[in-house]
Amino acid sequence: MIIGAGIDIVEVSRVRKAVDKWGREFLSRIFTPREIAYSASRRFSYQHLAGKFAAKEACFKALGAPKRLPVKWPEIEVLNDDDGKPAVVFHNEALRLKKKRRVEQVIISLSHSKNYAVANAILLGRGKR
Repeated sequence: MIIGAGIDIVEVSRVRKAVDKWGREFLSRIFTPREIAYSASRRFSYQHLAGKFAAKEACFKALGAPKRLPVKWPEIEVLNDDDGKPAVVFHNEALRLKKKRRVEQVIISLSHSKNYAVANAILLGRGKR
């Protein structure tokens, strides 16, 4: 059963400008150390950061994260498995919300080009009873 779906698109230049302006403060507010390290290891690191940003936003939308539940950006972590396929790991409040919504699986897809990154998240599970 589909619990939720979300999509987001991000301009790579906006992520680059934010990193240029706020540096590590911006990066650590949005991304986990593993996400930062992975992106930094890639040839076009800003495209990867933008893709992860879009994936997080797509997950927020799919979860319907309420403002009263303080889910922080790094609590939704976008990693890659051994084959390079993106995967989402939830931490702390995001994990509690995932469990509350009875989400069992997250299907995430993302893509990026020179100028844009896009991501789609589909949450599958048993739903509320």
